[in-house]
Order: sequence, then C-alpha cells, then structure tokens
Amino acid sequence: MARPADPVATQGARAMLRKGTMGLVKLAPGKREQEYKQDVEMVRRNFGGLRQVTVVNPKGGAGKTVAVLLLAMTFGQKRGGYVLAWDNNETQGTLGMRAQQDFHARTVRDMMRDLHLFRGSHGRVGDLSQYVRAQGEGMFDVLASDESATAGEMLTADAFGEIREIVSRFYKLIFVDTGNNVRAQNWQAAMDATDQLVITMSARNDSAETAARMLDHLEQTGRQRLVRQAVSVVSMPPTRKDIDLPAIQRHFAARTRSVLLAPYEKLIDSGEPIRYGHLSNHTRDAWLKIAAAVAEGL
Repeated sequence: MARPADPVATQGARAMLRKGTMGLVKLAPGKREQEYKQDVEMVRRNFGGLRQVTVVNPKGGAGKTVAVLLLAMTFGQKRGGYVLAWDNNETQGTLGMRAQQDFHARTVRDMMRDLHLFRGSHGRVGDLSQYVRAQGEGMFDVLASDESATAGEMLTADAFGEIREIVSRFYKLIFVDTGNNVRAQNWQAAMDATDQLVITMSARNDSAETAARMLDHLEQTGRQRLVRQAVSVVSMPPTRKDIDLPAIQRHFAARTRSVLLAPYEKLIDSGEPIRYGHLSNHTRDAWLKIAAAVAEGL
C-alpha cells in the first residue's frame, strides 16, 4: 500500500516559505494550523441527528444575538447549510436586524399564524423559505422574532414546540437566541429542548453576575447537567482597563465545561448587519474555536 503523503503547511509563514521556494522547501503544518484543522474537523462531525444550541443571559447587551449569528455563520461556513438561527425572544428581538435582509420581512408571528400549512405531512422547504431569511454567504437561515414594539400575546411553550417540530424537518442544527425573562414559557421550553447551552456575557461584573444568577436558577430547577456541560463566552471590550477578567474566568471555569474569550470587533460593536466575509481573521479564528467547543458537546 502506498504511504500517505506527509502533511504540508498551507497557512502562515511556513506556507509562504514553500511558495517562495517554488515548493523546494516543504515544512509540516505549525501548531496553530494543526489546531485550526482540528477545530474544523470537530465542527464537521456527524452529530447523529438534530441538535439545538441555546444561547442565554437574562441581561440585555450580553452578546446573545451576536453569538447566535457568529456560531450559525461558522457552522454554516465549515459544514454547509441546514443551519438555522432562531430568535426566540418573547418580545421584540434584534436577530433579524443584525442579520442580512431577504426578499421578505416575515417573522415567527407570521409562521405561527400559518402553522396549519405545515401540520401533518404538509410543508416543503420552499414553503418554509417564505418565513426564514436566507443569509447568502453565511450559509444559514434566520427565523426572526416579532420586530414590532407592540407585539401581541406572549409565545407559549406549545407554540415553541410546534415551531421546533416544523423546522426540525429541514435543519440539522438550530441556534436559539433567547429573551431576558427566564420565567417566560418559551424561554423554559427552549431550555427543555437544549442539547448544548452557551452562556454569553460582556467582560463586566454586572453581566457576569446576571449570568451566574441564571446558572443558580437552572441548577435549582434540575438542570445541573446542562450547566456543567455549558460553554461560557466572554466578549471583550476595546480595552481591558478596570476589568477583573481572571475572576470572571475562574468563576465560570468552576461551573461550566469551558470558558472562551471573544475578541473585540469594531464591525460587531457598530450594530450593523454582520457579514462573515467582513470579519477580521482574528475574530473568525476565535469563533471557530468557540464553535469547536460547542460541537464537542453535541
């Protein structure tokens, strides 16, 4: 049998050296490239069926929506389609605003009104495209929450269950953005359906404290395993001045499976719709590392 070829560096200075010498010097991949390939392989694993990742922190501005978008983008880019980002906010959510716009502006409310079209054996992918927003180069879709500040009734647990049953026919990975009310029926229903929990926070004491209290609530309601297997993501500000980052890392490292840092990105901080191709390499690599940690739990 032929001996497999030794791996050759395709990234960084080692790859540049090979190119500069017209292939005469061939170096093995460095540590950073090896880790990158391992992370990609982890994200591309077969998870054996539908998986739901739920992103939580009851405090607004904790980075939940950004995390849902960047995780969906990363999985979409590295795995290819069948990825949905779903805004399960019980009131007005912002996922649809931070995502790319599509040919329609329908939301989960429109889908709830038309659930009868999907019951039983009814409903095809083409029908669902009337309610989800394709993200083009992001290789995933978005199901936005009601974008009206004067929304009607709150989403119930039954409504969450019905919508999840429908989207599960067409997607292998669902990333759920949550609201700020842990007592809301749809928030609780999302927890019950979660395979992997992601806790987001900004590198501030108030954001971390709110996340810690939410973990207390989850543990008190019998979800200890969900907490222990959770991935914590700390979003960094432009400067680390006056931030006790080690204390935040220690606390969540003791309670959750892993703690990872999301670097500051001016594009994200601007509040504009996020495009994967416009992100810095540093940000893309960091979110690939986060996505690999999430995939490990799936």
